[in-house]
Amino acid sequence: MENYINTYKETLKKLKAYQYATWLMGWDQETEAPKGSIEYFSKQFQVLAEEMYDLQSNKEFVEAIEKLYENLDQINDLDFQVEIKKAYKELRIIKKVPKNELIEYEVLTANGSHIWAKAKDENNFDMFLPTLEKIVSFNRKLVQYLETDDLKGYDILLDMYEEGFGVKEYDLFFDTLKEKLVPFVLEVTKKENQKKFSRKLSHGKFPIDKQKEFSNYLLDVFHYDRNHGLLKESAHPFTSGVSSKDTRITTHYHEHLPASSIFSTIHEMGHGLYELQNDSKYDETGLHGGSSLGIHESQSRMYENMIGRSYEFWQVHYPKLVELFPKPLKGITLDEFFQFINQAKRSLIRIEADELTYSLHVMVRYELEKQLINGNLKVKDLPKRWKSLMSKYVGVRPSTDKEGVLQDIHWSGGAIGYFPTYALGSAYAAQIYASMDKEIDIKQAILDNKIDIINKWLKEKIHQFGGSKTPKELLMISTSQPFDPNYYVNYLIEKFKIN
Repeated sequence: MENYINTYKETLKKLKAYQYATWLMGWDQETEAPKGSIEYFSKQFQVLAEEMYDLQSNKEFVEAIEKLYENLDQINDLDFQVEIKKAYKELRIIKKVPKNELIEYEVLTANGSHIWAKAKDENNFDMFLPTLEKIVSFNRKLVQYLETDDLKGYDILLDMYEEGFGVKEYDLFFDTLKEKLVPFVLEVTKKENQKKFSRKLSHGKFPIDKQKEFSNYLLDVFHYDRNHGLLKESAHPFTSGVSSKDTRITTHYHEHLPASSIFSTIHEMGHGLYELQNDSKYDETGLHGGSSLGIHESQSRMYENMIGRSYEFWQVHYPKLVELFPKPLKGITLDEFFQFINQAKRSLIRIEADELTYSLHVMVRYELEKQLINGNLKVKDLPKRWKSLMSKYVGVRPSTDKEGVLQDIHWSGGAIGYFPTYALGSAYAAQIYASMDKEIDIKQAILDNKIDIINKWLKEKIHQFGGSKTPKELLMISTSQPFDPNYYVNYLIEKFKIN
């Protein structure tokens, strides 16, 4: 057993180094690499991807994982048991997917974000169509390669991001939203129920340099560790990290929409804090990161919405915002600003959507993905179906692809099965927040500008465990209850009901 453990750990050490290198390359491409570097980047990335594949498929490494998995009962370290279970599950792809197809796909998705960004910028879905068709085609084949008696079709992709959640579970979850939220949303967001706000808030000029200053101010408010993290700008906000010593975030700035950068920054900080607060013992293992995409999203959505959009938060920090933007915010009271950033309305863009409508945007993508993978929808027909479902669930119909099917980066990177975790994460967040509020006075901590108290509770209950616990285990640790979506539904209805 000792030989197998040594083989596994030595190979993993090399893989970690390659992953760090490719991660740095990817980070650079997304943030500040010159556009003309993409071709050279692709060539170098392919070399490293092939080297990594050779390590992952190495006979001795594969045998070590298989033998360790067969003898889990002889492993005393419970964390190492979990790591081997994860490693064994990941072997499916190495063992069942042809090498040339996997490498070709990795290069395709490494370049995909640039093709998507150009297509979005030019509002031209046809420019992205060939790439997306290849991505969807590979995922359809991947499903066939990996299917078992227990796991088939779209369930295979969903399981990669949220183990234990398949079409059956998600259908039940989204059916609850369709039944309880869609009618409520369509009523609350009727035109006659919309409050009017000063045009300054939606059409004012908020200089980008001052928005950047406020985003950096927020890093300190949330106790984001600048020694091990930083903030950059990208076309689509994201968090990227490989260890508790290096986790980075991005945001995006719009001159007339300061709330976009504010809440994108807070959202990504939620992700970043999770990984920075992992126990450092997981950095050199396969357990750094989060339990699942849903749990990860629960942290970002909680920080963004339940903390960042709270009245208490802006009681403390609105004066700083006014200080940076005295002209556009002149005459705008705290109450009006608070109501503006918490208004519920029918919107086209998911990342700009309010809490109430957000999960309905996700539901649209879930239904589209399900149809794509099951073969009931052709990629070329995505824009038309997108518009139809947005009209049905959110009550708005996009007129362009840029504000419709091209708005998200995820499919360009091959992340099919990822979107549903956004809605699930919001539901997890409501349940976790309710439990945390019983143990600490959240509102008082925010008023006292001591968000580190919240960070500490989340580290103890969730963050420190990295990927060593399942979502179900973390919910029991943090809430003492299994998942209950009614916390989420009740939270939204209470917050957005018309008085």
